Amino acid sequence: MPEDPTEPTENISGGGSGGGVAATFDPAAAGTRAEAIIDSLGERYWQKAYGGQDAFECLVRTILSQNTSDTVSQPAHDALMEKYGNQEEDLPTTLMAVPQDELAETIASAGLYNQKSRMIIDAAKEIIDSFGSEAAFDTYVREDDSSVVRDRLLEIHGVGPKTADCVLLFAGGRGGVFPVDTHVHRIARRMGIAEPAADHEQVREAIEAAVPPEKCGFGHTAMIQFGREYCSARKPACLDGPEACPLYALCDRVGIDEVTETVADPSGSVQK
Repeated sequence: MPEDPTEPTENISGGGSGGGVAATFDPAAAGTRAEAIIDSLGERYWQKAYGGQDAFECLVRTILSQNTSDTVSQPAHDALMEKYGNQEEDLPTTLMAVPQDELAETIASAGLYNQKSRMIIDAAKEIIDSFGSEAAFDTYVREDDSSVVRDRLLEIHGVGPKTADCVLLFAGGRGGVFPVDTHVHRIARRMGIAEPAADHEQVREAIEAAVPPEKCGFGHTAMIQFGREYCSARKPACLDGPEACPLYALCDRVGIDEVTETVADPSGSVQK
């Protein structure tokens, strides 16, 4: 692993400006296969300890990323911050007063802009009503009991488990939080560290139970990168032979037939 690993900016953590710093621990002898996989990913990509993002901005960023790629959600986030991020009032106070059609136009590149603009405005109103200020929400996310914060975040319109976990990880700096997106859901079941039919929450529970808390943050972002580079949905690298995938020996390849070169979802349904 490089001495100063630089996380690509396309990850939801926000790259070098996202509060990530190089972790100070060395991967120990893995106690589980899931931990061995995370250690291998950390050696290949980065070992970072997260935290420090503004909680509300992180929430907005993650809402914008729902059902789309970072390639299109990042410009929407940048446009929103450029237009509304330097006001005298804090960001949620500013956004709760923005007409929805105006905000929708600003974030149009993220797709589902009418739905997402409603979510963002509703979230801004709820945070101001419940916490009084952006700073108070930050403090709550970073300092209150993690499970209580997660449950409270899930009460906000538009916030699902992945969004809540991203806020806990990237803003709260919480250990033991492993957000599950499409890449993580696919890879964990394909590799055999979660049950083939596990849903997103069951995958999260399986990984968090098997991976030390301090390794969950970089494990999440590194697994996403691995999914982009090697373990794609339609043509994983292992179809090109064992030498093509660096984690071949640690993977059960559930749903993959290397002889016929066919790929099915681990739960049994063929991917389309």
